[in-house]
Amino acid sequence: MRIAILSFEYPPDTGFGGIGTYAYYQARALAKLGHDVHVFAGATKPGVTHSEHEGVKVTRVKREGCLHGMLDNARKARAWWFQNRVTTATDAFEVFAKAHARKPFDFVEAPECGADAMVTTTMLSVPTAIKFHSPARLIMGIYDTPKIDRVLTAFAEQLAINQASVLTSCSRFLADEVHAKMGERKPIHVVPNGIDVPLFDRDEGIDVHAKFGLPKDKKLIFFANRMEERKGIHIVQKMVEGTLAKYQDIAFVFAGRDLFGYMEKRILPWVKDHQLQSRFFYLGQITLPDVRACLKASSIFLIPSLWENCPYSCLEAMTAGRAIVSSDCGGMPELIEHERTGLLARNGDPAAFVAALQRMIEDDRLRDRCGAAARAEVEKRLTDTAIGRRSVEIYQAHLDGKPASAAPAPTPRSAVRSGSGPDVADLQMRIARLDAELEQHKHREAALRSSRQWRWGSALVNVLTLGRGGRQV
Repeated sequence: MRIAILSFEYPPDTGFGGIGTYAYYQARALAKLGHDVHVFAGATKPGVTHSEHEGVKVTRVKREGCLHGMLDNARKARAWWFQNRVTTATDAFEVFAKAHARKPFDFVEAPECGADAMVTTTMLSVPTAIKFHSPARLIMGIYDTPKIDRVLTAFAEQLAINQASVLTSCSRFLADEVHAKMGERKPIHVVPNGIDVPLFDRDEGIDVHAKFGLPKDKKLIFFANRMEERKGIHIVQKMVEGTLAKYQDIAFVFAGRDLFGYMEKRILPWVKDHQLQSRFFYLGQITLPDVRACLKASSIFLIPSLWENCPYSCLEAMTAGRAIVSSDCGGMPELIEHERTGLLARNGDPAAFVAALQRMIEDDRLRDRCGAAARAEVEKRLTDTAIGRRSVEIYQAHLDGKPASAAPAPTPRSAVRSGSGPDVADLQMRIARLDAELEQHKHREAALRSSRQWRWGSALVNVLTLGRGGRQV
């Protein structure tokens, strides 16, 4: 199959976060499976460049022409996210259309975040899968953004979603949120993010103790993420204070971009005032090999995020066999089973994190058991090639006119009770009725989607109503 991945984020030039990491692993996995893969990504310098790595073709683009000038008003209105979406989608279409004209692609994959496929799916008829990672309508409210930026960004993303042939999500939590809060009616296939285990295990020869001055005689508690409130940076000071005071044999290590100066302006001055420089280390933004090396040298990995889907920070810590202490937010319980593959603490509650950290610090057997179980979970179901195969199955089913059924929500072990709930016959009747209703909706919406005006109008209505009650058809 000839597959294109449209993703502004792609390492190393624009590998800013989880979407770039996912695109990198997914592209390489599809290539390893024998597919012809071409990534269309953003660039940091103007122009168009072409390269190839590990069987993956990469085209990078950045334009600063008339469109850049047309978006001046958006920038003046602080609609930074929106102008980024429009620029990204237009640049991606420019280079993709030329490659598609030379040799057509069978399928396109793009994230909803960034609306990378918005223009391409408007101008071209090409089967496209949109994968949900972090929709603007679900996360933009966490940031200091003006309403006009939130509305316009949501519109751009919704347009790409409306025009998709297939929808996927990296977690069941996020799929349910999109259905409930964004009014999406189409089935969403849950396809977790995957990771290249042999690549992660590779010895890069990095000595983090020598490179970053980390102590060898202490258990390291590692945090690797952006220094922002969505990642829980605003509550870590209480965790650090409540933990360092009790245990002399531990040290905290933080790595990631300090986007809003939280580390520089608040935490580091506090560390200096309390003379904790020998037990608290901030490394800034470091490379992926450095992150992997720090993980392997750590005892515990910390994820205090307020909102997460299927984060690579967690997948990497699981692959490293680390003991994980995470918030119970979002999709985290789909990755971390409490007391089996890690410990879950109450979202936003520093005291709950301190208690969980204390358990991990004091109980060597718990740390080892959770780390080993987490690694086994990755090997069982979260490898890059396993995720690549699942993605291709969904694409091929669509091309064959036999759409694969969306995966049902997983049942937590604690929810399984013998003799409880409706009987089998009742469940079968409900499923049959829902299937019939879904088919009716598919036929009604198929006719409407044939009109490009509906796609744009529906996106606007859906955003302005914030998905209340879903789209009316």
